[in-house]
Amino acid sequence: MAGGRLFTKRALRWVRSRAGRPCRGVTSVPARILRTRTLYEGWTEILGVRLQLEDGYEVGREVEDHGNAVAVLPYDPERRTAILVKLLRPPILISEGRTDLLECPAGMIEDEEPAETARREALEETGLRLRELEHAGRVWSSPGVSTERLDLYLASYAAADRVDRGGGAAGEHENIQVIELPLAELRRLIETKQVEDLKTLALLALLMLRKPNLFVTEASVTE
Repeated sequence: MAGGRLFTKRALRWVRSRAGRPCRGVTSVPARILRTRTLYEGWTEILGVRLQLEDGYEVGREVEDHGNAVAVLPYDPERRTAILVKLLRPPILISEGRTDLLECPAGMIEDEEPAETARREALEETGLRLRELEHAGRVWSSPGVSTERLDLYLASYAAADRVDRGGGAAGEHENIQVIELPLAELRRLIETKQVEDLKTLALLALLMLRKPNLFVTEASVTE
């Protein structure tokens, strides 16, 4: 399923058509969308939403909507390594004055299937031409404020799959640093609370759960 902004064009018309109707989720928390309006529109959109709760109380909320995204963790099962990236993240620079966040390749879904986005982003950012992708789940990135849903993938690779240097799409000035690390080292980083990116932590934990033997050193395996 291709992504895109949840509240843009057709979807926004649908949301507005629901004004005054009850909305129920899996946990059955009734609310009515009374009205929505666009507060800001640029690369992202900020929406003002007025809701009426079950007891009749009205609340206002701001919702950020920039579309859906994917994240993929490429790992080499033979050499027990994974490829991650570092790139400029302005919110982290503003918050902590640093740009050293280690994360897996990720990007926005355009007019394509999520799996195709994962392949494209991996090639652009890391130079890897991925083969089979394993869909690991679809999650909300930050449900308290954003509409973004994130498709998570695991993907094995071999040394021959590195067909380009990566670094980001031409013309976007991303200056992405590509880093290959042993999975055993990444396990140590998890245990010492040094993996700070949520999507990367989730994918590493999933891989560790499914293939724990990849996270030990070869010396440990042969002992």
